[in-house]
Amino acid sequence: MDNNWLERAELLIGTEGSSRLKKAHVLIVGLGGVGSFAAEFVARSGIGKLTIVDGDTIDNTNINRQLPALHSTIGKSKVAEVGKRLLDINPQLSLIEINEFLEPNRMQSLIKDGSYDYVMDCIDSVTPKVHLIKACRNHKVRCVSAMGAGGKMDPAKVVVKDISKVTSCKLGARVKKELKKLKIDRGVRAVFSTESAKESSLQLTDGQNYKKSFYGTISFMPAIFGLYAAAEVINYLRDELR
Repeated sequence: MDNNWLERAELLIGTEGSSRLKKAHVLIVGLGGVGSFAAEFVARSGIGKLTIVDGDTIDNTNINRQLPALHSTIGKSKVAEVGKRLLDINPQLSLIEINEFLEPNRMQSLIKDGSYDYVMDCIDSVTPKVHLIKACRNHKVRCVSAMGAGGKMDPAKVVVKDISKVTSCKLGARVKKELKKLKIDRGVRAVFSTESAKESSLQLTDGQNYKKSFYGTISFMPAIFGLYAAAEVINYLRDELR
């Protein structure tokens, strides 16, 4: 393997910053439109260890926005397809794949046993999302949480702020409401858009996997959310991790 593949990154962040990233362990839960791109960006930064979690398989409706979704991968495991890609980017990556839809009661043990330096919440349903954030708070692990990218089309309105500042997002409003019941109202970084969602694109679902509805999505918006989340993690770890 060519050990100089991180040369351009090291020109920017230095060998010390690169070394910190190589020591880091990041957990990414959810490998959909946001999480698949977040995983790619984190892997290309030179993160040393990744745990990726998703129990879903690739569907043809994923092709418009999810990185591993191709006509040739329909029906295949998202974790397996993303995992293959990440190891092709960095064969020296220490990769843990969890092919599982995480029930809320699994979050505490996942975080407690993982020794993560940062957690990326890319889940698109309220209950598992809230329980993952709660587990991170309980075990004092930093977390960045992606809110809803659906129904939105203006990339200039995507921001990263404390979760208490989330606006114009139905998913974010529900997450904040449930977190408040747990006495969590701040201290979590959140990626969200201040753009109002296009309500005509809302579709109801059968409620499986804690998801009651979803908005229409365009190719670039979930990717931008993943990019912002990855930037949050990478910039923190290359500066702070010792």
